[in-house]
Amino acid sequence: MKASHTLCTALLAALAYAAPLLAAPASVGAPAPEFSASDSKGHKHSLSEFKGKTVVLEWNNPECPFVRKHYGSGNMQKQQADATAAGVVWLTVNSGAKGKQGYMDGTGADAYVKETGAKPTVYLLDADGTVGKAYGARTTPHMYVIDGQGTLRYAGGIDSVQSTDQDDIKGATQYVRQVLTELSSGKPVSVATSQPYGCSVKYSK
Repeated sequence: MKASHTLCTALLAALAYAAPLLAAPASVGAPAPEFSASDSKGHKHSLSEFKGKTVVLEWNNPECPFVRKHYGSGNMQKQQADATAAGVVWLTVNSGAKGKQGYMDGTGADAYVKETGAKPTVYLLDADGTVGKAYGARTTPHMYVIDGQGTLRYAGGIDSVQSTDQDDIKGATQYVRQVLTELSSGKPVSVATSQPYGCSVKYSK
């Protein structure tokens, strides 16, 4: 009996230790995971500070050809500008680990934003991958939309055509733009999930 009790205790301890590793990623229709991260200028931001506003999360890797498709065409910048002009908070997130493709420090991120004419609210640095893993971000870009009540309303690709060809943008359904329009109009979200596409997020491990 004593041996059995010891084994049970050990198993429970192991499960408790492993729990964070087994945590489910963000789920559409559920509260979006809270997070805190520094932007390119060293200022801390958390999701809770934007309560009452719609928030877009955009995972970014400047060296990824899928990201270059949307920035090279101006599609991403136009969506950022239109969204922020409408009062939406747009957070570009870089979860690339130091030494891996796409990693940037604050100076590099600011230079990238200036060079591309990007219009996010802020550019967040997540080199340890905490924010990315909380949301289950897998690709660049991987897009999420959170409503003013803090509920995750969309997760997936920026649009419906999985390619690196800029010419495909015109004929694609722009899912993020569509979700933002529906939310602002008080309509149900017609497409709440889609297959994210792009380069894999370059986490540290």
